[in-house]
Amino acid sequence: MLVRLLYVSRAIEPELPTATQSILDSARKYNLANGITGILCYGGGLYLQAVEGGRAQVNALYGYIVRDERHKDVMLLDYQEITERRFGGWTMGQVNLAKLNTSIVLKYSEKPELDPYSVSGAVSLALLEELMLTASIIGRA
Repeated sequence: MLVRLLYVSRAIEPELPTATQSILDSARKYNLANGITGILCYGGGLYLQAVEGGRAQVNALYGYIVRDERHKDVMLLDYQEITERRFGGWTMGQVNLAKLNTSIVLKYSEKPELDPYSVSGAVSLALLEELMLTASIIGRA
């Protein structure tokens, strides 16, 4: 059974791009070996991540994510059974939220800075889907 999990968290050291690269590198290796696909959005000290895969694998990954010391304030935004993957082309695609067009962010947020903590999981997922459609996701692997 496939599931999709969406969460948000805050970077421990948002000024260090090496932390984000470390997360992307470990995610790509782990995800490839475990049949997990997804996308990581980062910027402004925030991480917004969607992961898809088998229920057991996604649940185990989320347990690791919650304990990961590279970020804090992990909040589950959405978890659902799915019939197909939306981010199947990426072991871990990436989007730098700081480089997004403001009009895309304003479509889903009250302010020009996205705050996934203050919107529903459905809104955050809609943003991720739009980013996919507008080719804002990089790092296809």
